[in-house]
Formats: sequence, structure tokens, C-alpha cells
Amino acid sequence: MIPRLVTSWVVIFVLPLIGCQNLASRTAIRFADDISSAVLDQDDPDLVREGAPAYLIAIDGLIEGDPENQTLLLAGARLYAAYNSAFVTDPERTKKLALRARQYGDRALCLQRSDLCHLDRLPFEEFEKTIARATPSDLDALYGFGSAWAAWIQANTDDWNAIAQIPHVQALMERVVELQPDFDQGGAQLYLGILYTLRPASMGGRPELGRRHFEAAIEYSHGRNLTARLLFARQYARLVFDRDLHDRLLNEVVQADPKAKGFTLANVLAQEEARRLLAESDDYF
Repeated sequence: MIPRLVTSWVVIFVLPLIGCQNLASRTAIRFADDISSAVLDQDDPDLVREGAPAYLIAIDGLIEGDPENQTLLLAGARLYAAYNSAFVTDPERTKKLALRARQYGDRALCLQRSDLCHLDRLPFEEFEKTIARATPSDLDALYGFGSAWAAWIQANTDDWNAIAQIPHVQALMERVVELQPDFDQGGAQLYLGILYTLRPASMGGRPELGRRHFEAAIEYSHGRNLTARLLFARQYARLVFDRDLHDRLLNEVVQADPKAKGFTLANVLAQEEARRLLAESDDYF
């Protein structure tokens, strides 16, 4: 059940949006930004788990009232993907929420440039040519859609048609890194680290390239993104059976201060996962 305090807070801020359209749009964008910050900077995952559905409904309402507002669409894509990845376990619900994130991301990209619209429908060769034309001004929309697309694939790993789209997301994130290596404090680097370590080298993976991307993600976040270290350990160190690296990275996660602007919630969750992985380290190695 959503706490009444959270519901009331949303209503108090949403209802006054009725009025001057320009003022409403500016207020809605500020509200969406504040929601994103409040969620991402929260150090109590249970509070977010219980309260975030109210925020998601509020974002849906704001988008319904201003359907061509790219900022709102990207906020919706990010919040749906983050909430879904962190807290939703039911497979069918996960797929539904991931699809909403992807749709919002796609709509935001369509508003950016018509030739980038519906990238996920293009054959791979045409897809590559299209993203090659992307410029730094397209980065927010390109990365927002790519992140939501990756979350959708994660939610549909039982579907080979979804798995077949991994090279598209990989190419998109490579283009983001090409345009700006430190974009989103290394966020695109982190996605590439994961994608290159999905398989061992003997099966076509590129774990050493993945390692470089993980290291870049840590560097560009100035070490504040503990998820980068967690995934470096889980995806790379386990893949190549490097226990020393694995345990060192996870201990660094556990011992770090999780509070960091934009990363706090993810860092707290990363610490929980790091403790679990350390506890089973003897069994794995």
C-alpha cells in the first residue's frame, strides 16, 4: 500500500499544475527533476519501494498532460527503468514496466530528431548508419532511450528476439562513448562493460575490453558509483575467475560511504548485493 503521506504530497504538487500552460510545463519539469533526485538520493530502499509507485503515476499524469515534453518523457523512462530493475521481481510485471520505460524513451528520441525515431525497428546496417549521424546535442535522448532499451532486454531474457537486439544497444552505447566518453558520469561505459562480459572469450565475449569500460565507469564517476565496482566484480572477475580482484572490489563497495549525489539509492543496493556475493565467494571460487 502507498503511504498516505506520499500520496498527499504528490497531489499537493500536481493539482496546481492546472493553469497557464507554460507555467505548468516549467513546473512539471521541475517536479519531475525533483522526483528523480529524491528517489536516486534516498538511502532507504524500503521507502522507495513503497513510495515510488505514487511517483510513477504522477509522472504518467504529467506526460499525459504534456505528451511532447521530452524532459518529462526521459524522466519517465529513467524512473520506470530504475524502479523496475531494483524492486520488481514478478516476470510479467517486469516486462510491462520495462516496456513503458522503452516507449517513453522512444517517444523522447522521436521528438529529438525524426531520423532517430523508432531506431529499434531498423535493420542493423541502417541502424548503424543512423546513429553515426547523431551529434552531441542528441546525447540525452540517445542515451535515455538506450538505457530503457537495455532494461527492456533484461526483462525479456526468455525471448530470443529480445536477445538478438543486444548488438543494437551495444552499438548505440559505443556511439554515446564516441561522442562523449564521460557522459552520465561514465554510465554508457558501465553498460558496455556489462555487454562485453556477458560471455567468456572462448564464446565470443570480450572480457578484457569489458574490464576497460568498467574501469572507465569508475574513473568518470570519481569512484562514487559503487554499482560500477559491484558489476566489475560480478561480471568480469567471476567470468575470468579472479578471486583477488573480486573480493577486493566487493570489499571496497561494502566499506565505502554510499551517500553520493545521484547514486545513493543504487549504492545502498550495491552494498547489499556485495555482501551477498562476498558471503558466497568460497563456493564460487
